[in-house]
Amino acid sequence: MKTIITAFALLMVVSINAQNFQGKAIYKTSQKSTFKIKDDKSTGMDAAMQEEIRQRFQKMNQKTYILNFDKNTSTYKQEVKLKSPTAAITGKGLRVFSLGSGGDTDIYFKNIQKNTFANKTEIQGKIFLIKDELPKHNWELSSETKNIGQYTCYKATYSKEVEKKKISMVKGEQKEAITKETIVTTAWYTPEIPLTNGPANYQGLPGLILEVNDGKKIIVCTEIILNPKEKITIQEPKKGKVISQKKFDKIRKQKSEEMLEKMKGRNGLDLGNGVNIKFTG
Repeated sequence: MKTIITAFALLMVVSINAQNFQGKAIYKTSQKSTFKIKDDKSTGMDAAMQEEIRQRFQKMNQKTYILNFDKNTSTYKQEVKLKSPTAAITGKGLRVFSLGSGGDTDIYFKNIQKNTFANKTEIQGKIFLIKDELPKHNWELSSETKNIGQYTCYKATYSKEVEKKKISMVKGEQKEAITKETIVTTAWYTPEIPLTNGPANYQGLPGLILEVNDGKKIIVCTEIILNPKEKITIQEPKKGKVISQKKFDKIRKQKSEEMLEKMKGRNGLDLGNGVNIKFTG
């Protein structure tokens, strides 16, 4: 089955390469919230208030991204929308407030032909430009299919072991536990659009990836526009301090640890996505 799919994709690529091929794919993302607060008198929160906060986190994790692509390059960027002011949730001893944007200025550029990427992102207001080789996913192809919109998609999976850090706040004290777990990522791709590309840092399959699920985050394509009338311009980002992925990961980890230490001293915790929870009782 793998041979048939690959052969079909290669035939389609020959056809597409004869054209000035461009397109746009719209993706919706959602992420499970693991936010929990111990339901006792030390937090002053009941089940209803926890559920309200959980739903608010869930909504913040629902975003729209646009993948602009041609046969060799692409950019993946969050759709920019005007943000309405967010009212604070208040309760006995709890304040939740916004600290900033959630990566809506990031640009992830890929050059599939050169197997490289350039990711413009920032940490605490400092802009970085991560340049490195595209990550290699050891995809296992399957004959299982399903339809996403009008496209027939095939299933592919890969596994990796990652460290999982669990941080909790109990009566103002930070508790941390590190474990290892195996993450299985499932992707659905369509050979009907034979580009070895997809959303975020996913690629390497004989067809455009329309859906990704790693057990926590889901990315689903909701619309595809091929060869639009208005020409798409794909440009590699230039702004930011150039750095490797390995170096950036080290800096991000260091900054996260510094932030957690600061919030620990204030009986609070930064949960990411521009949200901070502070215990004041």
